[in-house]
Amino acid sequence: MFAPRRVVEALGDAQVAYVVLGGIAMTLHGSTRATFDFDLCYERSRENLRRLAQALGPLKPRLRDFPPELSFFFDEQTLRSGLNFTLRCDAGDVDLLGEVPGLGQYPEALEASMEVTLFERPVRILTLDGLERCKRAAGRAKDLLDLETISVLRREFDEG
Repeated sequence: MFAPRRVVEALGDAQVAYVVLGGIAMTLHGSTRATFDFDLCYERSRENLRRLAQALGPLKPRLRDFPPELSFFFDEQTLRSGLNFTLRCDAGDVDLLGEVPGLGQYPEALEASMEVTLFERPVRILTLDGLERCKRAAGRAKDLLDLETISVLRREFDEG
C-alpha cells in the first residue's frame, strides 16, 4: 500500500534533510498524473545518513525487484556504501537518490527546491525548473510527458 504520509512523517520526525522529486513533486505543482512511489534526494552527511536509516528502518525497507530471500540490512553503513536505492517499504516504494541525473547531489537539489506543506509538515520539493532539468536528463516516455505538463503548468501560472 502506498502511504506517502507515513514516509513524510517518519522523515520529518527524524529531521532528515531531503528534497522530494518525481511524481509527488509534480503533483504538488498541479500535475494530475498518478504516482505510486516516493522519490527523494537525500543529504549524505554521516548524521543525515543515521537519521535516514532511523526514520525508514521501522518501515522495513528492502531492495525492490530483488528476490525476497536476498539478505539486505538497511542502516547507516549501507547508505554510506551506496548512492541510489530503490526500496520497497511497508509504506510503499521509496527511491533514495544520492545523485539525480540533470541536477546533481543534495546541495544542487536544495538550491532547485522550494518549501511547501505536505501532511501538515514543511517539505522541500523541486521547483518546476528543477523538475524540468531532471526530466530532460532522464528522457523516459513518462518524463517527456511530464515535460509537456510542466509547460502547461507554467502557462497556467503565468496566466493566473
